[in-house]
Amino acid sequence: MIILGLVLFVLGLLLHVGILQTVGIVLLVIGAVLWLAGSLGRPVGRKHYW
Repeated sequence: MIILGLVLFVLGLLLHVGILQTVGIVLLVIGAVLWLAGSLGRPVGRKHYW
C-alpha cells in the first residue's frame, strides 16, 4: 500500500493531476499506520476469512 501510494503521488506530480496526489498521500498515510501497528505486535486484519 505504501508503494502504491508513492507511485500514485509521483504520477500525480508528474502529470499535474491533483486527485492522484491526494489519493497517493492518503494511501501513504494508511500504509504507514498499518505498518506501524503491525510492527508493534498488534494484529492487523482478520484471523479468519469466513
